Amino acid sequence: MEQIVIETKTKQYPLFLGEGIIESLPDILRQLSFSKGTKLLIITDKTLEQLYLSRLCALLANDYDVYTYVIPSGEEAKSFEQYYACQTAALQYGLDRKSLILAFGGGVVGDLAGFVAATYMRGIPYIQIPTTLLAHDSAVGGKVAINHPLGKNMIGAFYQPEAVVYDIAFLRSLPEKELRSGFAEVIKHALIRDRDFYQWLRQEIRELADLKGERLQYCIKKGIEVKASVVREDEKETGVRAHLNFGHTLGHALENELGYGAMTHGDAVALGMLFAIFVSERVYNISLDYDRFSSWFRTYGFPVSIPKQLNINRLLEKMKGDKKARAGTVRMVLLKDIGMAEIKPLDDETLLALLRKFQREEGENDPRNSRCHYC
Repeated sequence: MEQIVIETKTKQYPLFLGEGIIESLPDILRQLSFSKGTKLLIITDKTLEQLYLSRLCALLANDYDVYTYVIPSGEEAKSFEQYYACQTAALQYGLDRKSLILAFGGGVVGDLAGFVAATYMRGIPYIQIPTTLLAHDSAVGGKVAINHPLGKNMIGAFYQPEAVVYDIAFLRSLPEKELRSGFAEVIKHALIRDRDFYQWLRQEIRELADLKGERLQYCIKKGIEVKASVVREDEKETGVRAHLNFGHTLGHALENELGYGAMTHGDAVALGMLFAIFVSERVYNISLDYDRFSSWFRTYGFPVSIPKQLNINRLLEKMKGDKKARAGTVRMVLLKDIGMAEIKPLDDETLLALLRKFQREEGENDPRNSRCHYC
């Protein structure tokens, strides 16, 4: 079991990483001073309920009062309705300020359960137990939120967990599309801050099937280390933490326009990163070898073009609702070089022209765009 220390200006906590380490969870809880008899509320989703929930409950039942709340699987669960239902469950089970919430699942569960913990009785402890590759990003750093029909993650808080327990054995049950979705965030971490890691990915992960064993654990560790270094510098996203949104300006707009859950978060972010590279080359008058990136993304099955059925003007309006925007001006995270990210404001006229050019040129090169797989 590896241990990484996540450090912010307000808190320091451990992240435990390894295979089969969920069996050590009772010991970890005791190490974190959660005494016998503490009330635990496990928030998870339907998929995890069927696969692992009974095992997790049995693991904890001897020492703790264990309660569960199960949400629907998928992005749609990051809603006010599910948030309210979780709060109701916590109240009915009699959780107090010494109780503990366990966020057992992927990014959706972690975001929702973390926001429940942040606001229940003005804040109670929680622990992230991620079960997806995507959650290597979302489980670290304390950003918790739910969605609003007008925008993703618009209602939330910065609230750090007590610990993260990352057992990569859970990743074995992931379908390919979810593995690909999480890998997009791994690529993101490499591109914004670690050129050497990027080169390693190009060399070692030739296809999604390579994401297993030591290679998978190394990817997770390196991604977490990048995320931790950024969060250490900027916990509340007043500066460099915004670089972690590379690919998310267009990505979130696509998710919103298509309807949450129609396109996986990772697919949307991958397409957003490709567009950001496309824009970077034109804004900075540099070559990042865009065509090579496009081909590379295709090898994993990522979408490489905006579906031609989508209205570019509507996408732009969604992008202007991004949290990085200022006074209605879109601010995108771009690359000056591999490993060197920067936030750049772009006026509507420039961005609209670039979106149209990207949609047209990439659409012509992408045979899958003969019909929209997400519309």
